[in-house]
Amino acid sequence: MTDAPSDKTATLPTRLRAAREAAGLSQGQVAKLMNMHRPTISEMEAGNRRITADELAKLADLYDTKLSWLLGDAPERAATDDPKLQLAARELSKLKPDDLDLLLKLIAAMKSDDDEKGA
Repeated sequence: MTDAPSDKTATLPTRLRAAREAAGLSQGQVAKLMNMHRPTISEMEAGNRRITADELAKLADLYDTKLSWLLGDAPERAATDDPKLQLAARELSKLKPDDLDLLLKLIAAMKSDDDEKGA
């Protein structure tokens, strides 16, 4: 018998934090977008709180990553050497927190609109 399940249990919190940071979001911003309290996000990233399948799917969507990566079923390193991605990250880091929140809401609305259109 292997200890793979415990490895995956340890991988999820680490990858949640990495995905959030790669998305350029604070725990507070994620909490706001998920209609949760900031300590809830902290508990998830620390591995101290169970995460429902629905929450996990929403986080993967918010972070624009695959569930398989969050769960440890995909390679550790995401492709971050794309120059467009690096430029976007630099520009996003220059925004004021309120402006970033507004932009994230706009992106979420655009994605929702695309989902409704079947794009």
